[in-house]
This record gives sequence, structure tokens and C-alpha cells, in this order.
Amino acid sequence: MTGSSTREAEILPRPRSRAERRRDTEHRLAHDVDVWVASASADGLPHLVPLSFDWDGEALLMATPAGSPTGRNLAAARTVRLGLGPTRDVSMIDGEVEVIELGALPPERADRFAARTGFDPRASSLPYRWFRVTPRRVQAWREVNELDGRELMRDGRWSA
Repeated sequence: MTGSSTREAEILPRPRSRAERRRDTEHRLAHDVDVWVASASADGLPHLVPLSFDWDGEALLMATPAGSPTGRNLAAARTVRLGLGPTRDVSMIDGEVEVIELGALPPERADRFAARTGFDPRASSLPYRWFRVTPRRVQAWREVNELDGRELMRDGRWSA
């Protein structure tokens, strides 16, 4: 091994299997509360913000002001990239966005979001919208030794 490869082998944890990465990603979805939301305007201006979310086993539910850059971008593009977890244990989620008017979400679903995140957009004086993100592609990795095989979902189907 070269010096660099030897150093990597000494300090990197063993790479997880794809099944382990999927379990770790699903655990984060079930237990984390915040996610990085990357969107872009029609003219390509990027925007990145953290938002709270609730995972129901199929999709992430988020809320943000309808007139905010993120709200406008998500409503227009109907796609998003999410970053879940720290940089050294990240799950990247590309998803399709469904826009839901604030009063159109069933109350029990909105109550669940508020209980889990500690934030209830229905109580805000700003006009909020719900954004339901259905994952279409999921990638997960910790270090360079997990770059191979990082794609866990493609076209909305788990492959791991």
C-alpha cells in the first residue's frame, strides 16, 4: 500500500454494507428532526436552508412560508435535494415535491408534525405551505471507502 492508502486504512472505519446504510438512513428519517433543503430558483440561484420534517415511512413532510425563497423554489420546480445527517455520515435524498395548502392537510397529520418538530406552522401569522417530499433517489456514505455502492434508492425503489 502507498502511504496515503495505509493512513486511510488505519483511520477509516470499515465500510458499511448497503443494507446497513439503508437501515442507518431509515433510522435517521425516523429519529432526526431537521434536514438541509437545497433548492434553486427558475434562473438557477441556489438556496440552502435547514427545515424540520416528519417522516411517515413514505415521505418527508416539511413546512415553510409560501413566499420564502425555499417555498417559491419548491412550488415551482417540484423537485428538491435533501441532506440528512452530518457531513461524515450523510444521506442525500432527491425527491419529488407535492405542495399542500396549510388547511388542506388532515389535522391529525399536522398535529403529528407539530408534536414531532416542536413547531406548528398553523399558529404562524405568515402564510405557510406544507411540502411533502417523496424520495426518488437516496445515496448514503461516510467516507471515501463508502463511495462505491452509495446509491440505495433509484426511481423511488430501494435497491438495498
